[in-house]
Amino acid sequence: MLINILAVSPILVGGGAAVVSAIATFAVIHSIAVAKQQTLKHKLDRQTEEAKKEAEEILKTARIDASSEFMKRREEFDKECNQVRKELRDQEKRLSKREDANQRQTELFAEKEKEIAVSQNEIQERQKRLSARESALTDIIAEQKKVLLQITGMNVQEAKELLLQRLEDECEHDMNVVIRKKVEEANETAERKSREIISSAIQRFSAEQCCESTVSTVDIPNDDMKGRIIGREGRNIRAFEKATGVDVIVDDTPGVIVVSGFDPVRREVARLTMERLIQDGRIHPTHIEGLVEQTRKDVDQRMLQIGKETATELDVRGLSNKVLGKIGVLKFRSSYGQNALQHSIEVAYLSQVMADELGLDGSMARRAGFLHDIGKAIDHEHDGGHPAIGAEFLRKFNESPVVLNAVAGHHGDIAPDNPYTPLVAAADAISASRPGARRETLERYIKRLRSLEEIGNSFKGVSITYAIQAGREIRVIVNADEIDDNSAEKIARDIANKIENEMTYPGEIKVTLLREVRCVEFAK
Repeated sequence: MLINILAVSPILVGGGAAVVSAIATFAVIHSIAVAKQQTLKHKLDRQTEEAKKEAEEILKTARIDASSEFMKRREEFDKECNQVRKELRDQEKRLSKREDANQRQTELFAEKEKEIAVSQNEIQERQKRLSARESALTDIIAEQKKVLLQITGMNVQEAKELLLQRLEDECEHDMNVVIRKKVEEANETAERKSREIISSAIQRFSAEQCCESTVSTVDIPNDDMKGRIIGREGRNIRAFEKATGVDVIVDDTPGVIVVSGFDPVRREVARLTMERLIQDGRIHPTHIEGLVEQTRKDVDQRMLQIGKETATELDVRGLSNKVLGKIGVLKFRSSYGQNALQHSIEVAYLSQVMADELGLDGSMARRAGFLHDIGKAIDHEHDGGHPAIGAEFLRKFNESPVVLNAVAGHHGDIAPDNPYTPLVAAADAISASRPGARRETLERYIKRLRSLEEIGNSFKGVSITYAIQAGREIRVIVNADEIDDNSAEKIARDIANKIENEMTYPGEIKVTLLREVRCVEFAK
């Protein structure tokens, strides 16, 4: 038994150890489970807290988004409401304007009805008076018939012929009165319309204007060049003047020499030749003659090119090279300081504008205006005025009769046979007589202004006279105590007549007379 107990003891010891080990294991596992449970609980608590915070953030964001969406929707709603209100206000304004317009139209209709009623009454009264007059005339005519038959012993047929003759004379008199009245009205209308057309043409076209001179200057590198230009005993300068036909002035002015001549083409040839001689350095008679000839050809080619470019600019087609060359010559011609080519361009544009206003062919008017002064390019080669010379020159190139008549008659030398000739003449006068177009010497200009003021001041009752608008207008101020309205009109007319009789001037001069009454009182 002891042996059995000894034998069982290890088993019990082993089982107890196992139990203890199991209990220890269980305790460890339990502690691990408790730790994991606590860790999981902490994790769950943390996740719960994070979930709560995230939920709060989501709620906060949702509230913000909802508030933003609400504000956005509120702004859109307010904007739509404002737009609707604005449209309603605009509709109210339009309706108010329509109501006002309808009210005015109603008032106008009422006034028109009253006027029509008054006119009808007047017409009825006139008809009654006319009927009464017709009856009276019938009675008078019957009495005159009886008297004539009694006095002259005429029969009815003879008396009828006499009365018809008398009526015819009376009708002819009345007809002459009506014709004269209509002619006066037509003249007034034509004058007003012509002023409008000319004003419109002037306003629609503007051009730069520069005065031409009869001398050209050539820059030289140093004063030693002057001696070389003059040459030994003046042979170089004499050869140059003989070849070019101009005068060369070499004086003490430093750095320049002057080329003078009345012909602008010769002067241009001389200027270019002199510049080429100075650049080349070879200055002797033989070289001068050859260079002058070459320069003359270059200038001719340049004038042809200028003519082509100008014709292209104005859209004037079908001109031969000879005509275009003469157009280019106008670039170097001037009249009273006004460049002839620029003047022709102005006249072309002004003629076209006025022709368009009148319903005429603007291209034909532009062509006639462009060619009207071509005679100035060749008038020094032939006898006669430039209108006739230009027309004869263009006739050789089969120019149209309308253009020929405009060229020959733009100064009134021949009678116009088409409406374009007066247009070209008017455009020529506008371009030539506008202020600043043509140059006067300072002495003549001041003398003309002084003469205008002296003429105005020479009349009794004139306080002072001013010449304004470059001498195109004088302003006369009279004493209101001495001059009444009727006398003022007479004085203005007398001043204009005196200016016409005693002075020579381009264009026209406007006389403006002012009569001013000033009443001055003092409040004390």
